[in-house]
Amino acid sequence: MKVMVFVKATKASEAGIMPSAQLLEDMGKFNQQLIAAGVMQDGGGLRPTSQAARVTFSGTDRTVRKGPFENTSELVAGYWLWEVKSLDEAIDWVKRCPNPMPEMSDIEIRPLYTAEDFGAEEK
Repeated sequence: MKVMVFVKATKASEAGIMPSAQLLEDMGKFNQQLIAAGVMQDGGGLRPTSQAARVTFSGTDRTVRKGPFENTSELVAGYWLWEVKSLDEAIDWVKRCPNPMPEMSDIEIRPLYTAEDFGAEEK
């Protein structure tokens, strides 16, 4: 099962405050554990939305808005792409993760659709 694991943004991440050296070290160790276990397929941090853009679709119209964007708790500051046996395994991994922010934070786990979900056989 593939899951996308989202590190939700906080006021600090949206302000562009970089993680401490200790947090970077701790996250590096956690990422190495994920890699050694064959779980981590990709991951990275995202710059604040002040450096981002959104394109809104309405029929054939496109509207571009540049950040920053509001509702910090709905924004994403980083991600991992994991291959796990189950949602419970992903939850167990997230529970082992250092707090990715200097303040209270959330991590969201979302299973990816597969070709089988759309009636096609996976290759």
